Amino acid sequence: MARPVRAVLLLTAVLLTSVAFPPAADARRDEVPRLDAARLSAAVRAAHTPAAASIARTNLEQGGPPAPGALEVAETGTPAYTIDPDFVRGLPGAPVGRLAYVAVVVTAADGRKATLQVTPQGADDWTVEAALSGEDEHRLAETLAPGAVLLSEPQINGWYALEPGKVTLLRASLPQNPVGESLPLAGYQRQLANRYGDRLPGGPADRKGEIGFDQDRPEQGVVPGAVWPSAGLLLLCVVAVILVVRRRGRAKPHREPGARKCSGSGLHRG
Repeated sequence: MARPVRAVLLLTAVLLTSVAFPPAADARRDEVPRLDAARLSAAVRAAHTPAAASIARTNLEQGGPPAPGALEVAETGTPAYTIDPDFVRGLPGAPVGRLAYVAVVVTAADGRKATLQVTPQGADDWTVEAALSGEDEHRLAETLAPGAVLLSEPQINGWYALEPGKVTLLRASLPQNPVGESLPLAGYQRQLANRYGDRLPGGPADRKGEIGFDQDRPEQGVVPGAVWPSAGLLLLCVVAVILVVRRRGRAKPHREPGARKCSGSGLHRG
């Protein structure tokens, strides 16, 4: 086989491997799409609107307590993540969690507290859709180690500290592991697949109309399955190059008067 052809085939193998199996895929598995400071500030500002205050008052007045009076809205927020269905599926490189909302605490004049759930609407907008009693997210976030994020498993009302390579259960109504125990991400993924594999979008529970995972999906760049059309296009291009190289190698040299001399493996040497 001619040297140019061998070189092209080797390049093809390297490129296809890099496209189909990105080397950093597994390294991203412990990450979540973290908020930058600007987006976090925008989420907190959305909690300071009259509409957000109305939602907080409605929550604080549930059950017949007195009107909350003046409200104090916190100037900080806690990003709360929830498990990503692609991580449950075991897709390579899938993040463990995706942002669910930013939790902002509201305090009534008598000390009662509620938490506004500020959810993203596209890339830049935020809206307050609900309020929960108490300040659970804020209190749990205070226990996190530097660099860890708060991850929820709503099906068991569970909260975890997500750190590189592991999760640690902080609290759960139906704990699957002892509270305070850390679990490697590979083991956690296997647990999730066993618990919820049939409840993912498109699965048996979804087809029956039963409650499963949230259908809404944020934009997350390249879809894992979209890598193969790119690989196919790359392969076609490389095959075309091989055919050209072979055709030139088999062609007999024909020199026109005054033509430039060209050296190459496909020409007879004089």
